[in-house]
Order: sequence, then C-alpha cells, then structure tokens
Amino acid sequence: MADVLRVDTPDGPGELVVDASAAPTALLVLGHGAGGGVDAWDLALLTRELPGSGVSVLRYRQPWLVAGRRVAGNPASLDRGWLPAVAAVREAADGVPVFVGGRSAGARCACRCFDASLAGLVALSFPLHPPGTPAKSRVAELAGVAGPVLVVQGASDPFGGPADVARALADAGASGERIVHVPGATHSLAPTKSMPAASVGAREQLLVGAVLTFIADVRDPVPAAE
Repeated sequence: MADVLRVDTPDGPGELVVDASAAPTALLVLGHGAGGGVDAWDLALLTRELPGSGVSVLRYRQPWLVAGRRVAGNPASLDRGWLPAVAAVREAADGVPVFVGGRSAGARCACRCFDASLAGLVALSFPLHPPGTPAKSRVAELAGVAGPVLVVQGASDPFGGPADVARALADAGASGERIVHVPGATHSLAPTKSMPAASVGAREQLLVGAVLTFIADVRDPVPAAE
C-alpha cells in the first residue's frame, strides 16, 4: 500500500503518494493534469509497473486538489505547489537520481521548474497548444528544459501530436529530446474499452518500456563511438 506524505506549500498542503521500490536506482516524481488526479491511466500504470524494476514512483497531488477544488490554479500557483514537493524528494533521495515529470499540465509545471539537480524529465501528453489553436504554442516550456527529456505523445492528441511536438522543438532550436509515438492514442493515452486485450498490453509495454529505457539510458549512458 502506498504511503501518503504531506508537503507544506505557500498555498496549503500537497500530498506525495509514494510507491517505493525495494531497492531504488531512481526516483520519479509525477504531477497530474489540470482536469484529473493521480489515478489517471498512465500515472497508475507507471506506479504499478516501475517499482518492480527499481524505480520508485511518487505521484504528487497539488494543493488545489487536496483542498477539494475542481479547477486548477494559474501556472504560478502550480509551480508554487510543485517546488516544495520536489525539494522534499531531493532532500530524502540519499544520492539516488531524481527524475520529474507528469501528464499534461503536470508536465508543463515540471518543465518550468526543472533545474540542474534533477536527472531528467518525463512528459506524458505535453499540451503543446490548446485544441484548435496551434498558434498558441507552449513549446518554450519544453524546449527550455536543461536536461534529458522524454515526451510520450498520442498520435491523435488534439493538443499536438508527436510530429507537431518534434517540429515545434526543431523550430525552437532544441535538440536531444526523445519523442515516443503512441499509435491511436488521444490526450489521455488510455486504451478504449473496445480495444483488444493484446493491443492494450502492447500500449502498456510501449509506455512502461519507454520510461524505463529513458531512465536507464540517463543513468548509464552509452559512451559515444570514437
């Protein structure tokens, strides 16, 4: 059973839901979206699968959600809620590398607050732009991360698909980001109820494998060929 740890923030308490690995080689702090919580399909999947492979998963409930409000605050308030949680995890990490990320608005917050003490960032369904308004790009948040980045993006995401993210990053002069294309997926990344079990399993393996491979590659990079 997960442990729930209170985090004091300027806007009230947040909560870290901790699913620890027995022998962690990395810690992954994940924020939730603006319209959902820490039990979203992708966050729950990583929580279930990663600890057995040496990655402790810490899902963070923002103060607005803990307080029972239905609507997220502005980006500045989300950042104020996020930073104390990451600081608490970093302080307790005892030398284990700390990765951060989240889904949708949680990914944006992790991007804005990223610093050099963190090992890397996992963005699940980065909302590149509001649906139907590609001119209102948020690529600067993603391109501004000074560290390794993994983006897992649904092919049918109305907030921007994998090709849109790749093109926007290239136009912004960013390089080195790893973008994983999830066939048939929308912004939630979740399988539909009618999807065959084999296809559900393949999607789960794609997501879990992408995150584990990214973390392993950051922790133990392959030397460049001479």
